[in-house]
Amino acid sequence: MRDAIEGIWRALSWPYRRFPKTAGAVTGVAVLLVLVAIAANAYIVLSTEGEATDVVAEVPPAQVAIVPGALVMPNGHMSGMLADRVSQAERLWFAGKVSKILVSGDHHTWAYDEPDTMRKRLVRDGVTPADIFEDHAGLDTWATMVRARSIFDVHSAVVVTQGFHMPRALYLAEEAGIRATGLLADQHQWGYQGEKSSIREIFSRVKAIADVTLDTPAMAGPKIPIETADGRESWGPAPPPGTPPAGSPDRAT
Repeated sequence: MRDAIEGIWRALSWPYRRFPKTAGAVTGVAVLLVLVAIAANAYIVLSTEGEATDVVAEVPPAQVAIVPGALVMPNGHMSGMLADRVSQAERLWFAGKVSKILVSGDHHTWAYDEPDTMRKRLVRDGVTPADIFEDHAGLDTWATMVRARSIFDVHSAVVVTQGFHMPRALYLAEEAGIRATGLLADQHQWGYQGEKSSIREIFSRVKAIADVTLDTPAMAGPKIPIETADGRESWGPAPPPGTPPAGSPDRAT
């Protein structure tokens, strides 16, 4: 056993014996990156603690519910996480906590359309079409919040998303100039997908700090004030014939 341990130690320490300066520098950089990740995560989580709830009645009134995008399946159905976000946004609207809903997500190609997929579900469930706004350039959470403030003139919002994502979403909303609270959309247990998303979130929070620090630009566009405009102005043109289900080809609803 002792020989095995010594062999492992020799293997691990070989770079430090053979290339001491390089190995030391690499180790230092690795330790620095770990510390940056820990600091970024701690700051975002602690700075937004207590700003979200899973009870609609506890949510303070706001202009709008912001629903960040998530996966749309190839068959056009929303993933479970996205469906839960939309369901919670509906509850806010029907409860009178918000008067508008902003669905924001990825629509970088005709073949994939998160905002319109969400919008169709909201209309089918009885939300007034004029109260539903689509942001087709919400390619990440930072872009969603920056555009909510700059394009849609949002000043106060309820962010609707899962618990693992909520601290970062609230942090970015506030940094974009929006007074934000959160409504959690954790109606289901996510199992492996939830664990995977939580791990990815560690690195996404570091990116969030970088986006804020560097003021990463979001796509510009014409203003559509959420207080005075008709949400249908933001829906965009119908997709071309042959658009697959994930591209939300049916604009009838």
